[in-house]
Amino acid sequence: MAIVKEFKEFALRGNVVDLAVGIIIGAAFGKIVTSLVNDVIMPPIGYVTGGIDFKNLKVLLKPADPANKIAEVAIHYGNFINTVIEFLIVAFCIFMVVKTINSLKKPEQVVPVAEPAPTKEEILLAEIRDLLAQKA
Repeated sequence: MAIVKEFKEFALRGNVVDLAVGIIIGAAFGKIVTSLVNDVIMPPIGYVTGGIDFKNLKVLLKPADPANKIAEVAIHYGNFINTVIEFLIVAFCIFMVVKTINSLKKPEQVVPVAEPAPTKEEILLAEIRDLLAQKA
């Protein structure tokens, strides 16, 4: 029963719930970015590059053989290009969100730290120093 209580305390902490919400929103945001890249950004890039569909770009290593039920072996670098573009968009969006949040925060006022009072030893050493300076 103690494990259930510990788990409940752990799961209901604010930062765990915040993390769960962040993951869910992140997954949904990932779908939006994927659609943005595939449906909005890549078609004009494909048009500019002469109608090339990046999803279909690949290096064929071994063609498919339907008679022997062998699938083709290929390096699909077009998917990689799409994924890199998606990553760059996500990274830029996160950068902008963090930058906006940071600009909304009030700058913390720097409170000057007062120097601590000298210790008894320091006071005695200062007195000795002053006495030696007077004799010299």
